[in-house]
Amino acid sequence: MGRVDGKIAIVTGGGTGIGRAAAARLVEEGAKVVIAEFNEESGQVAADTLGGDTAFVRHDVRDEASWQSLMEAVASRHGRPDILINNAGILATENDQTLAQTEMEQWRAVQTVNVEGVFLGCKYGVAAMSEGGREKGGAGGGAIVNMSSIAGLIGTPHLLAYGASKGAVRQMTKSVAIDCARKGLGIRCNSVHPGVIHTDMGDQVMALGNGDAAAKWAERLGQIPMGEAGQAADVANCILFLVSDEARHVTGAELVVDGGITAI
Repeated sequence: MGRVDGKIAIVTGGGTGIGRAAAARLVEEGAKVVIAEFNEESGQVAADTLGGDTAFVRHDVRDEASWQSLMEAVASRHGRPDILINNAGILATENDQTLAQTEMEQWRAVQTVNVEGVFLGCKYGVAAMSEGGREKGGAGGGAIVNMSSIAGLIGTPHLLAYGASKGAVRQMTKSVAIDCARKGLGIRCNSVHPGVIHTDMGDQVMALGNGDAAAKWAERLGQIPMGEAGQAADVANCILFLVSDEARHVTGAELVVDGGITAI
């Protein structure tokens, strides 16, 4: 029996990177996964590749109506969801995102996806998960994981808008967790904070500002106490723990996956 056997899971941004790795681990452990992805091609390919009872729904996390449609689609296909991974996020820049370089349009684009998208996910996710009531106490309850970053824990002057958005996700997670706990909804909410991870977004960060990406990778690896970058699977394994009943007494927590960067 899998660690999330029979549970219904939604993964936003599940077509690539950490989202896809998380969807894969959930499928491996018995969940029925809905990949909610803006990019139709990557979302469908991921659903087809992962197999099982995996489905793809085109979804725009910025749009409230899209969230309503997503929850209706999940209810129609599976019933009440048990797990929501608010993973979709963007950088919205090809240059360093310093205070002087960040334009208002860019700032708003990042906050709309990274903050408002998570807010809408929590709002509609909690409503859908609590439909019909859940047993208070954690085991067998609902679980939300919001994707933050170590950029939400430490200063990132080269990624100002992104770091601010991930700090907002960290704080929002704690507020949602307390709200759900005090209301006895049986829904936990936690955040995950990856560091330097080998993904397309990781490569995008290293390529900012027309610099030497290979040299930047080497420099960043030298800053990691464990001496290597993380893999998407490392983050996915932490997500799996947080949504499983093994974490029944964990809510409002932040799980850092950074090889020791923030411990220095």
